Amino acid sequence: MRLIAQAQMDAFGELYDRYKRLVFSVAYAIVGDRAIAEEVTLDVFMRVWQRAQTYRPERAKVSTWLVAITRHQAIDIVRWRKSHPEADSLGWDEISLHERPAHHDPREQVELSQERERIHKALAQLPANQREALALAYFRGYSQVQIAEALQEPLGTIKTRIRTALQKLRQMLQED
Repeated sequence: MRLIAQAQMDAFGELYDRYKRLVFSVAYAIVGDRAIAEEVTLDVFMRVWQRAQTYRPERAKVSTWLVAITRHQAIDIVRWRKSHPEADSLGWDEISLHERPAHHDPREQVELSQERERIHKALAQLPANQREALALAYFRGYSQVQIAEALQEPLGTIKTRIRTALQKLRQMLQED
């Protein structure tokens, strides 16, 4: 990150190659649309290039920092699309007849698969109400107020559930 902050393209290229699939996966899980997830991925890496000097290694790992940026960017897109329903209509140039084949490095695929499995196992250990609150926040882009309304629970309860769930997940994933 220090090298990227010094505008070294090789370091940026290495970061992109290492984390593009993670960023895309998070974006896709939130927005649910491949093309929009690709746009979010590009936006995230543009932000990283422009703001690399703001990264603080003592606060988070690079992957955690990238996921946070991705999450915020994707949620912003989801919220914007909810307030602009006309944006969901397709133009002729957006319709593709065939899905493009994915070219993946087998080692990367295995690593991503293992990471996904670890996260799924950790999530499965959470109580259902905590999983539900997390899913609404992280994958649907709901604010805590919206989650409280949707689940018909007090806002304080939702805040506690999310905070507790995140703490439990962090602990379980660090122990692994």
